[in-house]
Amino acid sequence: MTSQNHPCEILSDIYSIRDRKADFDKLVYTFVGENSNILHSWIEASEILGFRLNHVSLPEYEADDAGKNYSFFTDISDVISETDVLLTDPLTEKYRNEEYYSKYQITLKILQKGKNDLLFNPCPPFYRGEEVSNDAIGSACFVGYSFKKNLLYVQQAIMAYVSEIT
Repeated sequence: MTSQNHPCEILSDIYSIRDRKADFDKLVYTFVGENSNILHSWIEASEILGFRLNHVSLPEYEADDAGKNYSFFTDISDVISETDVLLTDPLTEKYRNEEYYSKYQITLKILQKGKNDLLFNPCPPFYRGEEVSNDAIGSACFVGYSFKKNLLYVQQAIMAYVSEIT
């Protein structure tokens, strides 16, 4: 993990998504949040694997040179109905305020506008009442805890691969 990338987290998420949806590379992913290391890793994954990645945030957070699979929006209502996997990242202090939450906090009401089989996966640590609401964490589409169970195994597989252990 660096300030620019978070590859193990994203590889683990993709592994977990593929476990539930074999056509993971045909899905529409939507990331809500700042231009962060998590977003950069999702952009890189979208370019390598070919899936569509929507980014929803304030205009100043649009990613530069993000590639052909990346689209930017300022309103989640524009993309939630077509989203298969909804992603977030914790907010920096600057955006922990009601003005931001009123536009970008993921709530049960937003999730209910999504597909019936929507997967909601906020990146830990996520903060209830900030980037996600309590009712969103309690929803049927929340997969955050179950996805993170695979993180250790994916990291071990990466270590085995780079160490040439089979």
